[in-house]
Amino acid sequence: MSYEGVPGLVETIEAHGETTLVVDPARLLEAARHLRDTLGFNFLSDVAAADYLGWGEGEVSGYIGSRSGRDLNHPATFGLQAIPTKKPKRFSMSYHLLALGPNPRRVRLQAWIDEDESVPSVIEIWPTADWHEREAWDLMGVGITGHPNLKRILLEDDWEGHPLRKDYPIGGEPVRFSEAE
Repeated sequence: MSYEGVPGLVETIEAHGETTLVVDPARLLEAARHLRDTLGFNFLSDVAAADYLGWGEGEVSGYIGSRSGRDLNHPATFGLQAIPTKKPKRFSMSYHLLALGPNPRRVRLQAWIDEDESVPSVIEIWPTADWHEREAWDLMGVGITGHPNLKRILLEDDWEGHPLRKDYPIGGEPVRFSEAE
């Protein structure tokens, strides 16, 4: 299928049997309307935010198994060490769309933004985006303009920060052991 007419299309990525349409965040609503009204993507199944802070800045090593097993204390790459490709901006917002009907199809609509940027709400196009967008804001801190009720959905109203960000401070509650009383 050709996606050349999608407004704001920056890139089409075909990988792992999936199609991702990267669009300019300023034209996200136009692209979403086109996909729904012209190409028949009538169902939004999910909205996923991802934080790529520091992505592509260091080397990556993995745990590759062999016949003798693998040692988690000694990562090995067997010469396959790789540096991940740098991402366009810190956050990605991915909208997973389905075209239901006699010719079912799926596509991922994606926009990249930095911390001081936001994406427009797609609720007017797919009302099911409501809670997905609230979750992306609540846990990741992605700005979503035009959302009618952008408030926390999973965390307490007085929670500070967004815990799925890579720069969220790792902490915890002190553990009290019974023999320490």
